[in-house]
Amino acid sequence: MDIETAYNKALDYLYSFVDYSLKHSSELAKAEFNLDRMFALMEELGDPQNTYPIIHVAGTKGKGSVSALCASALQAGGYTVGLYTSPHLLDYCERIQVNGEPIPHELMVELVEEIKPAVARVPFLTTFEITTALGFLAFARQGCNAAVIEVGLGGRLDATNIITPKVSVITSLSYDHMAVLGDTLAKIAGEKAGIIKQGVPVVSSPQKDEALEVLERVAKMRGCDFTLVGKDIRFGRLGSSLDSQTLHLSSAKTPSKLVVTIPLLGEHQIENAATAYTALKASGIEIPDESIQKGFSQVKWRARFEVARRDPPVIFDSAHNQDSFIKLRQTLDEYFPGQQAYLIFGASEDKNIPGMFAEMKPKIKKLIVTRADHPRALEAEKIIELADQAGVESEAVSPVEAALARALELSKNDGSIVLSAGSMFVTAEVMQAWRNIK
Repeated sequence: MDIETAYNKALDYLYSFVDYSLKHSSELAKAEFNLDRMFALMEELGDPQNTYPIIHVAGTKGKGSVSALCASALQAGGYTVGLYTSPHLLDYCERIQVNGEPIPHELMVELVEEIKPAVARVPFLTTFEITTALGFLAFARQGCNAAVIEVGLGGRLDATNIITPKVSVITSLSYDHMAVLGDTLAKIAGEKAGIIKQGVPVVSSPQKDEALEVLERVAKMRGCDFTLVGKDIRFGRLGSSLDSQTLHLSSAKTPSKLVVTIPLLGEHQIENAATAYTALKASGIEIPDESIQKGFSQVKWRARFEVARRDPPVIFDSAHNQDSFIKLRQTLDEYFPGQQAYLIFGASEDKNIPGMFAEMKPKIKKLIVTRADHPRALEAEKIIELADQAGVESEAVSPVEAALARALELSKNDGSIVLSAGSMFVTAEVMQAWRNIK
């Protein structure tokens, strides 16, 4: 059997289990999440997650960027680094990366075959649990001597939360997945704080008071050093362009400043870089400032205000809640002042779409509503209704490939931005379509 056929069979096997990422929010809220299955599975596999130091990252927004920055810096420091993130954009193996590269399809096939007997001995496992186990196993097999693990959903009951990391990191908290995590910031913070382990240092991005209070309380209760970015570690932007932005970092205790450059755009990425720097320092993993500077400057993290073409602009973004749409609008205002966008938009059925439209309305020339090939994607007709209520001009175009073609056609006439946001799944399909027409 050729590798691609075997790889697709391996994916079919993974998707044959319960995959909550494909379930509607009502089913997700009723899900039986606990860590017993995951502990049992990892014990069957010999607990490979205990063989390398780990940075564990939770949060509503920014956790992927912080994870990518940490991994890139560690790689620049000479470590063999595992990076586990979700969801993927174009290929399932993107979830499990070693030194910035997705593991080969061949290795995924081998690992899936290897874990099948262990999986068979643990009832009711989910797709995400098995994939997480594959990640932990892959990093051990590939000789990783450092890993960065991004939480999938929440924290307390997330499949990744069987580890004892060197540092627990909590990025910016806002409202998302409320059916599962709770309808207040305090409840959401409580779920995210579930990754805080006894005596393990905690690093937090700047937070609203309601969330910060919970994080500080849990950290204190578990005897953890707590570092708050923005207070204990100060940062500020020095300059920005469409190529990169530069920031300074300093400890509240020492006057010396470190200057770093990142290719990720937008003011929120300055905060993410400061959080990643603080996490690396708090982890106790040995890494000089020069490696952090080098790694940050080389980081790759796709679909985060990714400018694929400058004139007329084509931008891929992963904003998918109200808070991230505020950041997207601010970034557009900064880099493309006075310009509006043809927004290729789709969303999952559990998202606050009116909130997203309220934040983005001044920047939308026209909404090109489409639907990703995903079971949780909301029908275009329902989004059109919400757009009408918000006073946003819109039209429905499917499939996603046709939506991109329509936006490009409109942009060709007036030079407006072509922007994809609202759903990672839509943006992934837009990126694939863009790759095909370039």
